[in-house]
Amino acid sequence: MLNKIKLWKNQNNSSTLRDKIEEIKKLPVPEHVAIIMDGNGRWAKKRALPRVAGHYEGMKVVRKTTMLANDLGIKVLTLYAFSTENWKRPKNEVDYLMKLPEEFLGSYLPELVANNVQVKMMGYKDQLPDHTLRAINNAMEQTKNNTGLVLNFALNYGSRAEILDAVKQVLNEYKSGILKETEIDEQRFSSYLMTANFPDPDLLIRTSGEIRLSNFMLWQLAYSEFWFTDVLWPDFSENHLITAIEDYQKRQRRFGGI
Repeated sequence: MLNKIKLWKNQNNSSTLRDKIEEIKKLPVPEHVAIIMDGNGRWAKKRALPRVAGHYEGMKVVRKTTMLANDLGIKVLTLYAFSTENWKRPKNEVDYLMKLPEEFLGSYLPELVANNVQVKMMGYKDQLPDHTLRAINNAMEQTKNNTGLVLNFALNYGSRAEILDAVKQVLNEYKSGILKETEIDEQRFSSYLMTANFPDPDLLIRTSGEIRLSNFMLWQLAYSEFWFTDVLWPDFSENHLITAIEDYQKRQRRFGGI
């Protein structure tokens, strides 16, 4: 009897989620959604678990969020997985975080391939361990011809460093005569950033109750809509993403106009 009740609940929840997805798709859906996945450590602490347990649970939420984003027709999902400042964390935690891409892609790459998801990464690769890079490069190679959602991991990424590197490239090209001063505008500058091939995020989501950008896409988020929630990342559900997008669809984006 209990099994029948559980089955009915699962079917009912699935039907409700499907209905919400269909309703959302009747209105413009954000092309690019960026998420600061925060709260894994606090989730674990509340349960008297090691911090790495929170990161493991958070990994499973990445899978659910990716599948739903793909289903909704979102074109790019950028996930802030590891910042240039995160190296300051305890070594055992950093070591585990560097294993997560390998574990995530080892578990879910076949599903990503089957669902036409393309894996990308932005960040500084030179500091990443070989095993982390191998897993990411393998996933990018296997999904390079996919045409659905781009799952873009921001790994060892920092926006200030990214902007400084872009400025240096502009200066070098200007000094070399490749670039004229009159050619330097916002669009041209954006082409030197790691997101050159992506539209700027339409929607930024941050979990765990923190209300700051934490050195994440400072240039690209200039006119993004922000959505904050107190929910810790391991507790972030499909319904939370649905709610964020429903909220986004109610807003008027003026980009400085009236």
